[in-house]
Amino acid sequence: MVKKLFAEELLEQSRESVLYEVLDARRLRCLACGHRCPIAEGQAGVCQVRFHREGKLLAPHGYVNTLQCDPIEKKPFFHVRPGALAMSFGMLGCDLHCGYCQNWVTSQALRDARSTLDFTRVTPEQIVETAVDGGAEVVVSTYNEPLITAEWAVDVFREARRAGLLTGFVSNGNATPEVLKYLRPWLDLYKVDLKGFDDRKYRELGGRLGPILDSIQRIHEMGFWLEIVTLVVPGFNDTEAELREMARFIAGVSDEIPWHVTAFHQDYKMVQIQNTARASLVRAAEIGREAGLKFVYVGNLPGMVEALEDTRCAGCGATLVRRRGFRILDNRVGAGGRCPECSASVAGIWTRAGALRAANWN
Repeated sequence: MVKKLFAEELLEQSRESVLYEVLDARRLRCLACGHRCPIAEGQAGVCQVRFHREGKLLAPHGYVNTLQCDPIEKKPFFHVRPGALAMSFGMLGCDLHCGYCQNWVTSQALRDARSTLDFTRVTPEQIVETAVDGGAEVVVSTYNEPLITAEWAVDVFREARRAGLLTGFVSNGNATPEVLKYLRPWLDLYKVDLKGFDDRKYRELGGRLGPILDSIQRIHEMGFWLEIVTLVVPGFNDTEAELREMARFIAGVSDEIPWHVTAFHQDYKMVQIQNTARASLVRAAEIGREAGLKFVYVGNLPGMVEALEDTRCAGCGATLVRRRGFRILDNRVGAGGRCPECSASVAGIWTRAGALRAANWN
């Protein structure tokens, strides 16, 4: 009963979406994520936050559940303005239901009775004003799945662009061509969680592998700055064969896409699985390099993986950015995003006024 009443309250915080099409007299098709839900009158999509009412698709608008300033390395974006602050905002809901979700209290708000049900009404202008006052250089939609709240993100990003800020998504990558086209004029950075390379296991999480792989290819082709994260979960996606398939796929899109292999910690419904061993992540990083990826990072083990948190020049091997967790210890990337030792171009967005250095994308 509480969830039903809360859904009605969320409905009041909605506006008509532009990301849908009419199927017939009774149904609309949502185009915000790879489920492409056909939604009957009075019903919601898989995400539980996009509603069909009186012939219109309504999408979340005008609130946040979380608003917080974080280091951009926490997203993680390692090739975007090292040391910059990112104003992170999140809403409620998700189109997947991962058993190890670290943000389940917001992402599973309408599925799990233990999750968070509160939110704060806010305007895009207020979010951006808070970002500017806090010294942020980037505004990022995160914490829940941003694709299902894309219309709200675009309204926030319009204001962010006026203030000279970069904009980013932290997403599961279960996108559609339509939503990516809608986002492209306003979105700069895109982090995708590639959760594995097994369609059967993806279905356990509530999705399918195909749309994620298609989206990664499209995100790169459309010119978003893309970084990919794989949470390495023991017994779920950590075999050498599966890690090798992921690495080869990413390298086939571009060998300059940063790949972050990160440690799983017991959470939500997966508290019986052991945390990821350091050796497993070091081996995953080796697999990434063997596949030809130039930039592979190990995450969630600060100070425990030697140089695998650092950015090195793919040309001469010089250390360009030294990190410990989310802290930048040294940043030697030169003007124009070049290595100070050999002048090789390093793909990324490195300075406040810097342009995307992607000349060598495959």
